[in-house]
Amino acid sequence: MKKTILVVLVVFMALLAVGCAERTVDIEKKETVVIGSKLFQESYILAHMAALMLEDAGYETDVIEGLGGTFVNYEALKKDEINTYVEYTGTAYSQILKEPALEVWDPEVVYTETEKGLKETDKIVVVSSPGFEDAYAIAVKEDWAEANNVTKISDLKEYASQMTIGTDPEFATREDGLPRIKDVYGIEFKDYKQAVATVMYEAIRIDDVDAISAYTTDTRNEVFDLKVLEDDMNALPPYDAIYIMTEEFATNNPDAVAALKKLDGRIDTDTMRSLNYKFDVEKMEPRDIARGFLIHEGLIEA
Repeated sequence: MKKTILVVLVVFMALLAVGCAERTVDIEKKETVVIGSKLFQESYILAHMAALMLEDAGYETDVIEGLGGTFVNYEALKKDEINTYVEYTGTAYSQILKEPALEVWDPEVVYTETEKGLKETDKIVVVSSPGFEDAYAIAVKEDWAEANNVTKISDLKEYASQMTIGTDPEFATREDGLPRIKDVYGIEFKDYKQAVATVMYEAIRIDDVDAISAYTTDTRNEVFDLKVLEDDMNALPPYDAIYIMTEEFATNNPDAVAALKKLDGRIDTDTMRSLNYKFDVEKMEPRDIARGFLIHEGLIEA
């Protein structure tokens, strides 16, 4: 009887060991996902949001905060140096795909053409659309705008030649940035100063510049009492946020795609602005901001 029990125990332990080994192999099959980000707070938060979703699905992750601008991240993605990052449709459409401006910007057309173009050109696929737009805008100080009755970009025409504008590292020279403003509005600023977003916003706060290329989801617009001017001639394209991957990585990692798909439509513009506020004003770490949001949404456990 004791011998029978011993044999059963040995067989049970062997089966348990095999089961554990199989689970270990399953876990090891999942790659470490490297996530890039651009040079501003929103991109950091969204990168960590992706990381937490992927970790919940069993992946190891590596987040590279502030990897660079559009082309640095995109080239890194194509070379498999990173596996995903958040891009914006208007940027991909105009800068990466070099598509011409539409007579009337239609967000759905830009999204569809961007999705199609990225796949056909570079075998890059859109795997998730969080649901918000972070558009470029021109902003000036609220008190100056009121004093000069400036509410829209066209109102700057008589002032721009005496103004210095602060921009992020790309907007000053991008076809969908200042060159587009010049073409559509006939406006050319006296000078521009390029800097990362934090420095750009600080520059207008201390009156080092007269206007900036603001982001519409940035809470510093309100904190620094800035007036975001209406793009009354529809010069700037829509910029809907999208997570992108190479087609090969997405095919080989369906669980990673499924994890990011859960973010579809979860973040509207006001929500993204409130998350950015936590970084800019409350000085929270981007991973903590992302974690708090995902727990609140029931997407991961506390």
